[in-house]
Parts: sequence; structure tokens; C-alpha cells
Amino acid sequence: MTHWNNTTTNILILNFSSCFVFYKDGEVIGINTLKVAAGISFAIPSDRITRFLNDSLGKQNKGTWLKKRFIGIRMLTITEELVEELRQQNPDFPDVSSGIYVHEVVPHSPAQKGGIRDGDIIVKLNGEPLMSTSDLKEALNQDTTLLLEVRRGNDDLLFNIEPDVIMQ
Repeated sequence: MTHWNNTTTNILILNFSSCFVFYKDGEVIGINTLKVAAGISFAIPSDRITRFLNDSLGKQNKGTWLKKRFIGIRMLTITEELVEELRQQNPDFPDVSSGIYVHEVVPHSPAQKGGIRDGDIIVKLNGEPLMSTSDLKEALNQDTTLLLEVRRGNDDLLFNIEPDVIMQ
């Protein structure tokens, strides 16, 4: 189980997504992946990036790759704080307490081709309530089509998404 901490410290975050996050002494502590609002960003910790790169290099050297599947969304787990922030931007934001907020759909991805849009909220995966992004990431390890129930405004819609294989 992954535990997340909200940390406020003396760090330098440039105002872009996909940039490095530094302590003021120059140490890289992560890569910024998403800017939600002024002063609110999400980053992948540098230790997780290091672990991923080392694992990938080890698999490449051994000639073994895991199958990675991709649907093409940038997503956030729905939390009370996120819903509050999104309601400030859009007073008509749907009444949800769990699921995944689709921040961005990658152009030409399986999600876009299947009908998923920026701002959608994925509330169920294969008929089961979706509690976090980890649930979707875990489902991508299975070799099946994903049935997503999406809340768009006041409508609940169903989409079958066939993930692409991006690494073997």
C-alpha cells in the first residue's frame, strides 16, 4: 500500500509540468507531473524514479520486459480537497466522493479513441467502484478490455477501452 504525505518545505518548483523539483541546495527531489492550480502541483518522488529506472535497466540487461499497458490519461484520485478545488473552478462539478478525475487525455490514445474526455470522472471499473488511481493501474496489469463507468456532468456513461501495449 502506498502512503502519500503532503509536505510543505523550502523547495523550488518551476511553474511547469514535467520539470524537476529541487531543494534550494540543488538536490533533485522529484519530477513535477501536474500543475493543478497556482502553488498546487504533483510530483513523482526521485526515489521512485530511481527505482523505476534501475528496474528497467536490469530487465533490459536480462532481456526480459514486463508488459506495460497504456490508456492515455493523466489522472488524480478524487479527494474532498480536490473536489473543493474543482468546485471553485466549476460550481457545477458533479457530486462525487470517490473515483478518478481525468485531468488530461493524451491525443490519439486508447482513452481518446474510446470517448474519454478531459474532466471526466471514472467512478467504476469493470462494474466495481473505483477508489483510487492504484485500482486502475492494477487493472492495467491484466490482459483485458476495461469497462469504465464515467460521470460526465450529470450523466453516467459506459466506455469499453482497449489498452495499448507500450513495452514488452
